[in-house]
Amino acid sequence: MKFLFACGGTAGHINPAVAVAHYIQERQPKAEILFAGNPKGMEAKLIPGAGFRFAPIEIMGFQRRLTWFNIKYNIRSVGCLMLSWKRSRRLLEGFAPDIAVGTGGYVSGPLLLEAERMGIPTLTHESNAFPGVTTKLLAKSVDKILLSVEEAQRFLPQGKEYIVVGNPVREQVIFSDREKARKKLGITEDQICIVSFGGSLGARRVNDAIAGLMKWEKQKGNFFHIHATGGYEKERFAGLLKENHIAPGEFDVREYISDMPDCLAAADLVISRSGAITLAELEASGTASVLIPSPNVAENHQYHNAMVLERHNAARVIEEKNLTPELLQNTVAELCAHPQTLKELGRNARALAVLDANERIYREIMGLIAQKKGSNAPLSSSP
Repeated sequence: MKFLFACGGTAGHINPAVAVAHYIQERQPKAEILFAGNPKGMEAKLIPGAGFRFAPIEIMGFQRRLTWFNIKYNIRSVGCLMLSWKRSRRLLEGFAPDIAVGTGGYVSGPLLLEAERMGIPTLTHESNAFPGVTTKLLAKSVDKILLSVEEAQRFLPQGKEYIVVGNPVREQVIFSDREKARKKLGITEDQICIVSFGGSLGARRVNDAIAGLMKWEKQKGNFFHIHATGGYEKERFAGLLKENHIAPGEFDVREYISDMPDCLAAADLVISRSGAITLAELEASGTASVLIPSPNVAENHQYHNAMVLERHNAARVIEEKNLTPELLQNTVAELCAHPQTLKELGRNARALAVLDANERIYREIMGLIAQKKGSNAPLSSSP
């Protein structure tokens, strides 16, 4: 059986597809799995790194602000989009998948629409509480739309069936052991572990606030802080630490957190953006968090994501426009002074988790294939 995934742009679109692909692989070892994405996007690195084949389809997004640069950029984007339709058709004809699955990013649009025209079963999964442009575009055309949270239905066309399945997460996140993780990372029993990150590329305002927080943590002396600067901010953040008289090695500063399951298991508190998959992993691990939604995303969807947790007393939210090192320090100090509050936030987050999202999505995929073929193929048999 052949499965084609279309995703890209951000880790929040890529990681869900990878999680589901691994789940399919476990149940169908002989399955053929192919990913399509932009050769210039991070998917070109992450997908092969996860052990899957990658087919490049170049596509450019559209800029929404009206400037001369953006007008010229969008003209190029239209030309690139036309070519992507042809490339999508060639890929679909050559691979002949049993189903095409999209998890967001511009490449999902032309590929799933072309698959639908060719009679190939199509399914898309929306990870955010506020659906992205691509999901809205596909809503009336694809065979099946899966949502992470029920709130997303309010922003999509009515009269269509939407199935809430949660967000897929890596099984290591669900089953990681706190004591083992802390021992592995070198965290002592009396230390408060803070884990922070602003996204795979980095976030200037978040990094500024974290540098100020680390200065306070150094004075307190009982903090173990793991922070990911992001690729674009690595050198600048090193300069911020130097300004705050924090020597290299005093805290665990990295460009990217590659052992996230262990870090989440070890953490007493996470400070992060509120991308959908980040929140799904915080819920699955039952970790308290301070969320700083990125304002630089379509339709402010990270704010909507974060407010779902805050409404359930599962996180604290600081909007970036209000973010200062002092506000972050005060928020962290208040939470860490009340361990029971941290535990309550973590419990409430865990209560929101959909721990069988991978299985739910797998069953919807296999059910759609069986429905389209008019057969009753078993859900977990090898082809």
